[in-house]
Amino acid sequence: MSGWNNGSSNVSYTSFLLVGFPGLHESRALLVLPFVSLYLVIISTNTLVIHTVAAQRSLHQPMYMLIALLLVVNVCTATTVVPTMLFSFFAHFNRISLTHCLVQMFCIYFLVVFDCNILLVMALDRYVAICYPLRYPEIVTAQLLAGLVGAAAAWSTCNVTPVVGLASRVRFCRSDVIHHFACEHMALMKLSCGDISLNKTVGLTLRTFNRVLNMFLLGASYSRVIHAAFRISSSEARSKALNTCGSHVLVIFTVYFFTMTSSIVYRVARTASQDVHNLLSALYLLLPCLINPVIYGARTKEIRQHLLRMFQRTGA
Repeated sequence: MSGWNNGSSNVSYTSFLLVGFPGLHESRALLVLPFVSLYLVIISTNTLVIHTVAAQRSLHQPMYMLIALLLVVNVCTATTVVPTMLFSFFAHFNRISLTHCLVQMFCIYFLVVFDCNILLVMALDRYVAICYPLRYPEIVTAQLLAGLVGAAAAWSTCNVTPVVGLASRVRFCRSDVIHHFACEHMALMKLSCGDISLNKTVGLTLRTFNRVLNMFLLGASYSRVIHAAFRISSSEARSKALNTCGSHVLVIFTVYFFTMTSSIVYRVARTASQDVHNLLSALYLLLPCLINPVIYGARTKEIRQHLLRMFQRTGA
């Protein structure tokens, strides 16, 4: 039986049942193999590229270190989501405490925002590298990079903390069943029995502000980068610059496409089943984690060459 917090006349659940894809009923167990396989592929591909960057001294440069950091975030995101999702498919293992739920909510949203902020730092790195190539080594130092990553983490924390903090003050008395595979904010808020207008307003405002600001800064940065790249006289250097930017832009498109699609469907397609919303949430959280290492491993020449040599040595 779920826990209760009874203060005065206020009653609130303190533990919940996570039910991922509730429309599938007993067939949910059939989803275990596909998601376990997806998780293993995500871990192995991301770890492979991270190991390559860490092991090769020639790749210990800002751009490659940021790629490795982005892939570490991918691994953390998948690890935060998938194990809880798998437990949500089974009736005997799907209970989660409110504290654990809020911690997971914070981790998921922090990692999503931090992922986007790392893409901003990468855009700044490419802007300096292509627009000011001669001054790049003296501008983009290890200290500057650490400061930018620290600022990105702090900004992510500032974006997520108000949402989770407000959620922790809500009373949950409608039900103890969360129709989701993870502690998603609105899925939890549906169980509230008080006024959550402030929660909705703060969440929507922070999400909108963060996305608009990120997209504006990314667009401004890469438009300058592409403009500068086309002015490079050497065709080989120009091709390399555009190829590198192309990889970053492709990753940005992947992240924002799934994020925007999930948000639009959630707010527009009110008649869509909960399973459809949950599937879109899973895609927006996990597919970038799957695609990013493939993009950087295949399209980044230096990483691709080291990977090919490693596979050749393994096969020899």
